[in-house]
Amino acid sequence: MNQTIKIPEAYSILEKTYIEELKSEALLLKHKKSGARIAVLSNEDINKVFHVAFRTPPKDSTGVAHILEHSVLCGSEEFPVKDPFVELVKGSLNTFLNAMTYSDKTVYPVASCNDTDFQNLMHVYLDAVFRPNIYQSKEIFLQEGWHYELESKDAPLKYNGVVYNEMKGAFSSPEQVLYRKISQTLYPDTTYGVESGGDPANIPDLSYEEFLDFHRRYYHPSNAWIYLYGNMDVEEKLQFMDKHYLNHYDSITVDSSIQMQAPFEKMREVHSTFAVTDDNELKENTYLSYNVVIGTSLDRELYLAMQVLEYVLMSSPGAVLKKALLESGIGKDVFGELDNGVLQPYMSIIVKNAEAGQKEDFLKIIRETLTRLADEGINRKSLMAAINYYEFKYREGDFGRYPAGLMYGLQMMDSWLYDETKPFIHIQASDTFEMLKENVDKGYFEQLIRTWLLNNNHSSLLILTPEKGLTEKTEAETEKKLAEYKAGLSGETLEDMVHQTKALKRYQEEPSAPEDLEKIPILEIEYRAKPQPFYNQYEEIQGYPVLYHDVESRGIAYVKWVFDTGLVPFDKIPYIGLLSSVLGNIDTERRNYTELSDEINIHTGGIRLNTNIYTEQGSANIFYPKLEVVMKVLVPKLSDGVRLMAEVMSESRLSDTKRLKEIIGQLKSRLEMMMIGNGHTVAVNRATSCISLAGMYREYEEGLAYYRFIEKLNKDFDTQKEQIVKELKETAKLIFSKGNVLLDVTGSEVSLNSVVGEMISVLEPVLAESDETISGCEDGILPEVRYALERSAEGVGTEAYTTAGMVQYDACAGDFSRAGYAYHGALNVLKVMMNYDYLWIRLRVQGGAYGCMCGFSPNGTGYFTSYRDPNLKETYEVYEGAVDYVKNYEADERTMRKFIIGAVSGIDVPLGASDKGARSLSAWLTHTSYEKLEKNRTELLHADVETIRSLAGIVDAVVHSNIRCVVGSASKIQENKEMFQKVEPLTGA
Repeated sequence: MNQTIKIPEAYSILEKTYIEELKSEALLLKHKKSGARIAVLSNEDINKVFHVAFRTPPKDSTGVAHILEHSVLCGSEEFPVKDPFVELVKGSLNTFLNAMTYSDKTVYPVASCNDTDFQNLMHVYLDAVFRPNIYQSKEIFLQEGWHYELESKDAPLKYNGVVYNEMKGAFSSPEQVLYRKISQTLYPDTTYGVESGGDPANIPDLSYEEFLDFHRRYYHPSNAWIYLYGNMDVEEKLQFMDKHYLNHYDSITVDSSIQMQAPFEKMREVHSTFAVTDDNELKENTYLSYNVVIGTSLDRELYLAMQVLEYVLMSSPGAVLKKALLESGIGKDVFGELDNGVLQPYMSIIVKNAEAGQKEDFLKIIRETLTRLADEGINRKSLMAAINYYEFKYREGDFGRYPAGLMYGLQMMDSWLYDETKPFIHIQASDTFEMLKENVDKGYFEQLIRTWLLNNNHSSLLILTPEKGLTEKTEAETEKKLAEYKAGLSGETLEDMVHQTKALKRYQEEPSAPEDLEKIPILEIEYRAKPQPFYNQYEEIQGYPVLYHDVESRGIAYVKWVFDTGLVPFDKIPYIGLLSSVLGNIDTERRNYTELSDEINIHTGGIRLNTNIYTEQGSANIFYPKLEVVMKVLVPKLSDGVRLMAEVMSESRLSDTKRLKEIIGQLKSRLEMMMIGNGHTVAVNRATSCISLAGMYREYEEGLAYYRFIEKLNKDFDTQKEQIVKELKETAKLIFSKGNVLLDVTGSEVSLNSVVGEMISVLEPVLAESDETISGCEDGILPEVRYALERSAEGVGTEAYTTAGMVQYDACAGDFSRAGYAYHGALNVLKVMMNYDYLWIRLRVQGGAYGCMCGFSPNGTGYFTSYRDPNLKETYEVYEGAVDYVKNYEADERTMRKFIIGAVSGIDVPLGASDKGARSLSAWLTHTSYEKLEKNRTELLHADVETIRSLAGIVDAVVHSNIRCVVGSASKIQENKEMFQKVEPLTGA
């Protein structure tokens, strides 16, 4: 890191400070000539981040900001290829590359650990936003936004477009409809009251000229927020931006200010509806949401204090207001929402699976509970636990696969966008945490309840009720509108529309010119780079197997007790999934679940249970199912954490049927949210279960089959509750037994023998004795379980699951190992080719799907899937065509190099301490050698055209296996029902 950062003369220094928590030199600059704002966090992190953001408040719901976000990445002055974004994905070592449209801003972030690559990414993105090709190519707007599609004069007129279909998918989720309606009720007079992503009903109202005007108005350096993070030559980056872009603009006044919504005189009540299928129940299927606007995001104390308060009231396992609402019997699921990424944050208290007639009781319980808390005081321990929960996350700074610098930059925008002098107030949070701790006993949080939740007229009550046939009604209205419009057109105009449809398809099919493609910079292949290492030290301590991962972890220990579930009988597999959701969320012998949650958050960074399946390389039918008790904790607190892990595991009151009923109701609700929002995951997992015993096991433990199990338990709970308790206890006894656990520890400051000794002293008395009469496992599971899984997969091949949505998720899967093919490292290259060339062009660019992807696993299985796809049958035709594409593949050296580099990017993701430990554990359990990784990497790096062609058989085995699963629109599935052996509703079957 530069000790002294030299700032070029083109910039003014507005602020310079050191942020101890992030170990960063922080600079706030302004470009003198253009007025661009720049914030810098200079530090030792090699995972560098850049973003350029614009304040983009839309005035309507045509989705102009969102369509523009897609469109500027479709070619620019210096990089005139049709899709430079995709070209970068193909051939960059990026660790993050995307763009995001928010309700009031659009952000274009990139990240890379490679200096040259980082510079390339910056260059392409700056050129894209300031000099896009949208003015020269209307086709970009038509493709990414919306267009009329008319195949012939006699064909029906349709709408198509990537954003149009993306938002049809977004509006298919009841929760997304709910959140959009909440914003409309609270901010009717400001930009937050419209849909920045675009409402499918309004997107076709956007004209090309309005689209261009939006760019002219807002995409200027005077309206730009630029951010640099990491270990880089800051002076060089600033000089580059000045010379190539910023110095070419004069400062202007851009009116992009966000208007404040005037407070209401009284709470507003709003009724609306969401779509369900004919198979879904209308009874107990309503959302009730009480919503309040809370100050501004420029109040650094309120910003964090409301996160703490919302956690205490709504989000922790024993949250007091959530508990009161659940116990009242209003609804089956309760959750909160706090959006503090806008100028005027809001908080929502939401009940799901309620009745509209319960609204008064809903409000009464909220007010009575909040009044009691304000008058009698909030539990001090609950407040301290919530503060510690957020402070631990803040100090850990581990965001999984997302670069830390990316997340810090986005958080900075929560204040910087609204006050250009305050970029750092939310990432400098140590003093704020201390202030909150000091105020726990001073009535501070109780006053927040009075001010913002009880005595706040800027509030709304939203009642969102289900409506059968709403999707069909909407589709019929759209078809009627298009038919009437078409009927009023002349024959000549219709001919023109047919011609335009064909012209757009020709544009989409025509590749970029080779000389333009060569303008996108790509790297040289680094043949000497090695795969990331494993960190495994195995030993037995006092008869217990121990796996230690010695990696730098900032004083945090990551602990897993990995229990084998291979001895669990087939009929009890779903209870493993249920057990993982119950433990930690139910009373123990020592304390109620609210007190347990507080104790966990005071002493640790969290304790949870995970189900996991580790699959042997080369076969999806040899696998090792596990239930993991997982904790992260500061090393000095390890003893407290270990005791709490044991308490959760061994002292939970599984016979508490009242609490079990609540958990099962909530679980059903959350699974439905997940499935509807992630239809592609459901489709892929369901398809994979037909070819993989590991996949079928997962189905029963956490997939669609598990949802069906939970759905039945929820329906029959009162008559089956004693049996449920019995099954849970028996399942827990089978799993938590001696000789059935691996102790896994990740950290850098751990005295292993001492820590493990303490774990064993806690575990030894509570683990059940092993049942010597149980027959041994074969390849990780009981033989009878293997047989039952095989029987479950018999006769299943083509399935469709209907929803009230308006798009599809089309998946297929196959086992190429059964066809005689072995996994090859070049499949990583083929995956990039498929995702960003073959599938991208045919499914996204030409077909209008929002996403498309494929994958090939070392266990010998592969899949293809689409995401928010308007098509069904046509998509499977594209999958089948992939075989010829691969068989006859042609490419020059530069193209192959590009795809190889893109594949390396996918496997060389920087990992935090927790992920390094998890990756190493997985390798240990699946007997994956480092030599095998090196072999796969060598195969990847040396892939050529002939190598790719040799993989055609693998693709053929995947796409011609006749294993298909679709999740999507009931009407579209009905149109193609002959394709499926089984059609049933996704939920409510």
